[in-house]
Amino acid sequence: MKQRITFIQRVDAGFDPQQAVLTASSLSVRGLDAAREDRITVGLDELPEEFRAVLEQSHELHLRWASERSFDAVPPFSSRVSPGLHVHYTPLESESSSEALCTLLRTVVAPTKDAQYKDCLKQEDSFITPPLRSTQFASASLQYYTYLPSIQSLVRYIQTTVCGHSRADGPECHTRADALLSADSVDIDYDSVSRALTVSGLWTSPPTGGWTDQFRKPASAADQIEFGLLGADAGLEPEEIKMGGLLAVVGLDEKLKPTMFSFPSRHQSLPEPSTYAVSFASPTGLHPTMSISMPQSSLKRPPAPSDTTCALHTYLTLPSTIFGDQYQLATTDPLFLESHNLVALRALAGEMDLEAPDWVVQRWGSNWLLELSTPRETEDATTTPDPSNWTATIPLHLRYLPPSETGHRTAHIPWPVVFWACTAEDDTNMGVNPFDRTNLGWDSLFHPRTLFYQLQPAGDRLVEEVDVPVLRLEGGDGYFQGKHIELGTCVFISLGFMWVLWRLACVAWSSGVGNKRTKGVHDKKE
Repeated sequence: MKQRITFIQRVDAGFDPQQAVLTASSLSVRGLDAAREDRITVGLDELPEEFRAVLEQSHELHLRWASERSFDAVPPFSSRVSPGLHVHYTPLESESSSEALCTLLRTVVAPTKDAQYKDCLKQEDSFITPPLRSTQFASASLQYYTYLPSIQSLVRYIQTTVCGHSRADGPECHTRADALLSADSVDIDYDSVSRALTVSGLWTSPPTGGWTDQFRKPASAADQIEFGLLGADAGLEPEEIKMGGLLAVVGLDEKLKPTMFSFPSRHQSLPEPSTYAVSFASPTGLHPTMSISMPQSSLKRPPAPSDTTCALHTYLTLPSTIFGDQYQLATTDPLFLESHNLVALRALAGEMDLEAPDWVVQRWGSNWLLELSTPRETEDATTTPDPSNWTATIPLHLRYLPPSETGHRTAHIPWPVVFWACTAEDDTNMGVNPFDRTNLGWDSLFHPRTLFYQLQPAGDRLVEEVDVPVLRLEGGDGYFQGKHIELGTCVFISLGFMWVLWRLACVAWSSGVGNKRTKGVHDKKE
């Protein structure tokens, strides 16, 4: 097992050498004001049998979980996904079934009874096939998502199953697993080439008083702990990140070693704070409109090379309870697009049935990539910046949901990610980044050398709750209940049927009387 512990301090953060002390058997840190990433890599032989059986059927498997709490992503960990659990999966054989993977996901997710959760049965029924815009970008062939506010079940699974099978079993393994509950994001990656599983946890801010921890020398010579205390800054080139600080391998190095290096990174931070907020106009009804508001000061062009083309995008992850109309959003009508501050729908995948209720939909939902328009830049540098927000709106639709005792259900809709995408130089190699992060869902929709500049969400909670009216079950008060509506429907259908029969009888009787009168007139003439 290999561990990599990385602390990222701000450039202006102070540091005392006594805050990181390395001895022959351990490394201790005290009061560090920094972001933190813990990465653990284990081989298949160190995993329990049920987990290993799933991975041996996988060409690649990537899990991305993000908290619904707001947090500020810091370089080199600037990339984002919408809150919840994202699964990107490619089976080893294209025709193989993923029932074992779904069984594992149900154990890991363990949704509560009232959770908004689309059950995972097997890949052909539950996963969607994401669009692949770039043939040069390696991307998983199947995708799954579920709203997951907590990873308590995942932590419990690691403690009861993985820790017990690992060489590092003991209180430390359980403590490290418990720490994931406060993480802002957790990644799990596996590919059949390396045959290794990597688990990464990211904390973008320290606990009260800073990070205080101790990392002991592994008992086994096959295990290793790498430590890094680094700072990140802009590199000499627009696509580069420069980092410097201290490195050590616990139990092997006698002292912390100074280092400085730079590398190209596909995920960059904007030089000035750039934020956005998401909301739904109230009352939402069954056709809510998502509003993405951004201060116009946040929409300055990123510091990408001048010969590159940059565009602002948003990537929506919509559970099955809500969807967009692909025909409406894919329009080229300039009046519609300008009224919503949209440029075009660039990609979509998933459930697109406009009429199906939620209980008929099998797959988890849909993804949408839209390009957003930005305010026109003024040539007059003396012009006072516009203090108003720039708002893009996206019309959506709610599906009919199962009935409830209250007559209402809550749809949890994660905030989309908003980012600039800029083309990079053709000779830029993004594969040398030791902190690179791929398989986010939206990154594979662009050229592999695209630079992404992420806007930061400005909100305490990155999930919107939309109240959806549904049929009220028996047992509640009022006339709008399932029993009353069912009885009323039967009565009205019966009355309508009797009215139709009566009208047919009247027509038949009128036709018969008319025929008799006509015959009598003809007899008199004769």
